[in-house]
Amino acid sequence: MTKAIWNVDKVHSVVGFTVKHMMISNVKGTFNDFEGTVETDPKDLTDASIEFKIDASSVDTRMQDRDGHLRSADFFDVENHPHLLFKATDIKKKSEDRYDVTGDFTIRGTTKPVTFDITFEGIAKDPMSGDEAAGFTGSTKINRKDFGLTWNAAVETGGFVVSDEVKINIEVQLRKQD
Repeated sequence: MTKAIWNVDKVHSVVGFTVKHMMISNVKGTFNDFEGTVETDPKDLTDASIEFKIDASSVDTRMQDRDGHLRSADFFDVENHPHLLFKATDIKKKSEDRYDVTGDFTIRGTTKPVTFDITFEGIAKDPMSGDEAAGFTGSTKINRKDFGLTWNAAVETGGFVVSDEVKINIEVQLRKQD
């Protein structure tokens, strides 16, 4: 297969995160509005060009008050920083279908290198549209404080309301551009 441009099919994709809450449980959330482009042969990402843009205001933790707080200046500050951005800078093949995809990740105006562990899930032809689609899953962990997300509150029993570590998980279906 030759190199082609693939667009993220957000109807069949998920960009999510998990963070420890009050030191006793995990809170999961997603971003409902995002876009991305990958220029590659999906069977070999090593020379791919990958860019993602996430609308920070689309954060959804299934709790309106918490989502509003996440949009505020305490966290994403969406008024001044409406997008989270990722642009790949280095891709290393680890096995037949696994890659380390390192790139510049920008949150709240701060850019840091982040490496995603990415798995190529395969290619299929959509029987409804005839479009060629490729699937990828991936994950990484970041320290939210590295990106200026420093708000927290102490818990009476010890610890804090929000852990510093945030796990980011993606499940992406790409559609080949004509």
